[in-house]
Amino acid sequence: MAATIELPDVIREAASESSPRLDPGYVVICWDDPVNLMEFVTHVFQQVFGWKKEKAEFHMLQVHKNGKSVLVRETLERAEFYVHQLQKYQLHATMEPGE
Repeated sequence: MAATIELPDVIREAASESSPRLDPGYVVICWDDPVNLMEFVTHVFQQVFGWKKEKAEFHMLQVHKNGKSVLVRETLERAEFYVHQLQKYQLHATMEPGE
């Protein structure tokens, strides 16, 4: 004869009408400049972000063609870190609140 196992009841919370807003963080932007070569910018992106060459080239081309590229969305502290790292390589980088 098999023993019966009783499972606990599942209690579901009522869905709230508004979900909490996630922190949009900060975006790190690299701007075009007339000084740095495209190969150098690609190299810097690889060094700072640890990206593969293809991803670094993609963002470098955005900077070159569009005048800027949004590189990452991060916390305030991490975005500041990345901006400072890019500026150490003489790239024009800024950050702003994400939307």
